[in-house]
Amino acid sequence: MRSLGPPPRTGSLTTTQRRLGRDWRLAALFLAPTAILVGALVLVPILRSIVTSTTERHGSESVFVGLGNYIALAGDDQFRTGVVNSFVFTAYAEIFKVVLGLAAALLLHNRRRGRAVLTGLLLVPWVVPTVVTAFSWRALLDPIFGSVNTLLTASGIGPLLASAHLVDSWPAGWLSDPGLAMPSVILVNVWKGVPFFTVCFLAGLKAIPTDQYEAATIDGASALQRFVHVTLPGLRHVITVTVTLSSIWTFNNFDLIWLLTQGGPGDVTAPYVLIAYSKAILQLQYGAGAAVTLVMLPIIGGLVFVLVRLLRQDGGAAPPKPPGPVRKALPWIVTAVFTGLLLWASPEIFWKAAVVLGVILLLAAAVGRVISGLQMKGSRRTSSLVSGLGSGIALAGLLAFVLGPLYWIAVTAFKTEGQVVARVDDLWPTPWTLEQFTALFTNQPFGRWYLNTLMVSAASTVVALLCAVLAGYALARLRFRGAQGFTVTVLLTYVMPGALLFIPLYQLLISFRVTDSLWSLVLTYPTFTLPFATWLLTGYFASIPVDLEEAAMVDGASRLQAFGRVVLPLAKPGLLAVALFTLTNAWNEFLFAFVFITKDEYKTLPVGMQSMIAGDVVPQGQLAAASLLVSIPVVVMYAFGQRFLTEGLTAGAVKG
Repeated sequence: MRSLGPPPRTGSLTTTQRRLGRDWRLAALFLAPTAILVGALVLVPILRSIVTSTTERHGSESVFVGLGNYIALAGDDQFRTGVVNSFVFTAYAEIFKVVLGLAAALLLHNRRRGRAVLTGLLLVPWVVPTVVTAFSWRALLDPIFGSVNTLLTASGIGPLLASAHLVDSWPAGWLSDPGLAMPSVILVNVWKGVPFFTVCFLAGLKAIPTDQYEAATIDGASALQRFVHVTLPGLRHVITVTVTLSSIWTFNNFDLIWLLTQGGPGDVTAPYVLIAYSKAILQLQYGAGAAVTLVMLPIIGGLVFVLVRLLRQDGGAAPPKPPGPVRKALPWIVTAVFTGLLLWASPEIFWKAAVVLGVILLLAAAVGRVISGLQMKGSRRTSSLVSGLGSGIALAGLLAFVLGPLYWIAVTAFKTEGQVVARVDDLWPTPWTLEQFTALFTNQPFGRWYLNTLMVSAASTVVALLCAVLAGYALARLRFRGAQGFTVTVLLTYVMPGALLFIPLYQLLISFRVTDSLWSLVLTYPTFTLPFATWLLTGYFASIPVDLEEAAMVDGASRLQAFGRVVLPLAKPGLLAVALFTLTNAWNEFLFAFVFITKDEYKTLPVGMQSMIAGDVVPQGQLAAASLLVSIPVVVMYAFGQRFLTEGLTAGAVKG
């Protein structure tokens, strides 16, 4: 919906209005801040990156080399390893996120009591900062002091894994063993990403009409048949959109891998983004680094193209075509090619992942078969009991997997240094103490990091919110030429990875001499906060009935008065959802702050916590205390804003 009331007669429009649209003046005013920021911080840097990729640094000067940097990548073993690592990391992570996210969504969807509480608990890994995720898992996976090896040894699972050759030796060096480092990093990414998939799939399950399940049950379909013929087709669009969007994020991941392994051991876990960072920032070869990021642009562009097509179909832009023989066979062909690539790229990980997936699917199929058998025999009470017991065990296991690392952070933060080092009272501090918090503020400029993060997050959120409110309203309501193109541009910049931007932005900040300052972060954070805020609010404003604005304007209010007095109060859930998302994204951001800031007095929390590790010396207690203090504000904000977040995302993301 873009118009208020019937459009005026053509004769009442000026020549300029007929060419540019009835509301072009107001649209230009509303869109100007967003257009300037997106153009200056996203489009111009990308164009500058293209130019930079054709140069090579010789001393203090840059020399034009044409396509030399791209040609050199063809023989660069490190670059090829990085591309393969990014593909392997993304593929396996997405497979397991789909399987576990779908399982969690089904368990929660069929649960009548406590669903809201359980969903909130499952969201916590998605909410906590990436730096907290990395440090908690890094400590848990430590081969000597980590609780994972201890628990697996005590339960007998660890030796069983070694005897099945899923690990080479026991105890396992999860992040230091070349054969286990990549699976371990994938595991942590899955842990953090499953909540996003669960929430998306839950929304999709609610949209499937119940009469389809009733009709299938009347026809005698089993639980497995209902899942295959009703649930999966009903979730097909949601699964495709979620996987595509998540694949873009995962393929361009830098912070999680850097904080866990820094690409090691060797280059076993180094993604292409880390290769670009090494060439551009560490070796000061901006042209080579820019070439690494730009050569991946076709892959990212393909994923973005698929995402835009899917979102346009969701908005009803074009009815889906009936599947022909080629379209029916295409998914199977793509699956076969994809499987072959995975087998070629990571044969050792491939069979291990197949075993784990096979066990999960066999257990689910066995429970479903038992329940279906009991239902066919008429034992409804027994089948309900078995179903409840199975779902209860599955939920308990899922919650243990999700909340275990967070529990470890909480208890470690209140241990004495002696308890941390000696590994005594591992699951419960004895006694409880604030020693780690005191040491954190005494030995580190933690308070300064906290204040820096708070100021940068608040400033970038205010900028994003003000610009997005104006742009979102213009795109949702006003009539002007180019509205569709501007909307697509906003979506493209939203999914544009930071990997394509950090090199040209770094050069831009150096030229303006604003590196090593909080301004460098305030200026660059809108690159990822503003596009999302605009996209979400466009959908939310479109969901507000136009009649309310028309009534206000009939009563004598101007367009601006109707916008301020009618639309903005009704858009409060959307505004709060945007503020919450942009604030937490800025609070958790690592890549830009890591590249642009080197002085301690200007570091934000994620970068400051990373700098607390000196070589092999890891202050686990202080890091746990810092992780707790970093996570609490975000978790509290999500807890109190959950209702507004759900309402804002439901109206904004679906309509947008």
